[in-house]
Order: sequence, then C-alpha cells, then structure tokens
Amino acid sequence: MAFFDIDLTEQVTGKHELWDINKTVNIRGLAYRLKDLETEIGRHGYGVDVGLKCMFLQFMYDLSDRQLERELRFNIAYRWFCGFTAFEQTPDHSYFGRFRERVGTKRIGKVFKAIVNKAKEKQLIRAVFHFVDATSIITKNTTWKERDKAIKKGEEALNNTNVKTYSADPQARFGCKGKSKFWFGYKGHVGVDMGSGLIEAAALTPANVSDQAGFKSICPREGQMVFGDKSYCLKLAQVAMKMRGAVSGAILKHNMIGKNKDLDRWRSSVRAPFEGIFSKVEKRARYRGQAKVQFQFFMEAIVHNIKRLVSINAPPLFQGA
Repeated sequence: MAFFDIDLTEQVTGKHELWDINKTVNIRGLAYRLKDLETEIGRHGYGVDVGLKCMFLQFMYDLSDRQLERELRFNIAYRWFCGFTAFEQTPDHSYFGRFRERVGTKRIGKVFKAIVNKAKEKQLIRAVFHFVDATSIITKNTTWKERDKAIKKGEEALNNTNVKTYSADPQARFGCKGKSKFWFGYKGHVGVDMGSGLIEAAALTPANVSDQAGFKSICPREGQMVFGDKSYCLKLAQVAMKMRGAVSGAILKHNMIGKNKDLDRWRSSVRAPFEGIFSKVEKRARYRGQAKVQFQFFMEAIVHNIKRLVSINAPPLFQGA
C-alpha cells in the first residue's frame, strides 16, 4: 500500500495517549474561542484548531519550533492529532511563532478559562477546597554579563531597580524564596481545585512580587477553603480572601496568635499531594517578556488540565461546540 493511502486513524486508534486526549477534549470545539482569527493565521490557511493542536503538542512534549516542525512531518500520531493526512504539507517552524503572536496572552487565557468553566459545568470542579502556591520561572541562570555592564556604567550593584536597563528581558526581576533560593525571571501563581486536581487559576508576575501579593489573581470567589503555606497567612492574602468570601486554611507563622501545630500538620498533609503539580511545570522561560511567558504558563496549565481530565475519566468536552 502506498504511503499516501494509509489511514492514519487505524495507525493511532487506542495505541497512543493522543487518542485518549482527542476522545476526551475536542480541541476543534475548544478553538471556537479563537474564531476571530480563523482567516488571519498561516500562509497555507491552517485553521486555528490546527494551530492550537500544534501548540498543545509543543508544550506537552517540550518541543522547540524546529523540533515540532520535524515531528509533524514524520510522526504519524502527531499528524493524525492535528488533522493532517499522510501526504499533506505541514507548517514550517516560522508558523508557530506567528500563531503565538497573533493569539496572544489574552486569547489563550480565554481558552484556559473555557476548559475550567466547562469542567465546572460538568461538575468536575467541586469548588470546596482550593490549593495555592507559587513557583519560580527562570529567564537566565546567571546575570554576570549584566552585572559587568552595570558596573562599567557606574552602578554599585545589579538589582531590581536597574536590571531592566541591562537585561535582554527588561520585565524580568530577581526573586527569592526563603534565605537561600534566588533566581532571575518570573513567578507563576497557581490555584488548584483539590477535588479534581485541575488548575483553576493561573497568573504570572515578575519574580520580585511576593506570593501574598500575587494571590489576588488566583483567589477563589466561591467561598472555598484555601490551603497554602505561610506566605498566605499574611495581610494581603488574608484581605483578598475576606473580600471574596474565602476561608483561610493557610499555615500560620510561629509568632502568630492561634498557631496550632497539630492543625498545621493536618493542613500540610492535605496540601502535600498537590505540591507535585509544580514538578510538572516548566521552570525555565521559553521566551522574553512577561506577556510571552504568561502565554507559556497558560499553555502549561492547559496541558496539565487536559491530561488530568483524561486521567479522571472525564466525559467528552466541547464535542458540540
């Protein structure tokens, strides 16, 4: 049988994880949220559903644009997932950058939110207990070159006040956690529904924004109990919870009134299974600039949620969209 006569569906059916993903979440229906871009993206006229599926593959398998181009040419499962026939021309690497730019952070955020809302509609998100945490996203491992430039210009040191002048990413900042962990880049803030393990909220800030300050972007609105570490027992986080009717389940600092070690041990045990979510989040920024790194963070949350929907045997979503 000639290559172009091969039925790719028969080659993939039940044999690949993408089969289960496609069965659970209809990404073509999900891409309806990007319908205003349908005629604008891609010189070959690829639909936005194709572009969104390509982005899903890229972030699920941690591929560069050129690696994704190559995989789409030769990987049967990838071709089938994106809707290409065995002989159809696939996008080159430049298409993916254009697609990300045209979609942008705001639109990909709508796609992320659509999955969350659909999960709520299907009562998969139980909205009772909410886990929150923050993770470092590194733009650059070292900033020696930037420091040397700053010193040559007469600066005493490289810090968050002047780093934007010398860094290739002027929106990135130095962050720290505790007394020993420092990094340059951004901080990702995530809220997880503890009943389903689905990421319900995701936000990105420069690394120097505290966990309690970033919490307002991921604080639940439905009066849930919020479990978090000691960062979330502080004033800004507590005010956000109070304003939205949420109940604090944050661990208290040692000098706080009402500190209960037994209660804190229980709260830590409840949180523990969900802290592993951050081991699946990319710790390195793929791009420069907060908007582009936020796009990355949303896509990683989308990938996590779709894989999680498969693992909990969720009913098919967006099939009629």
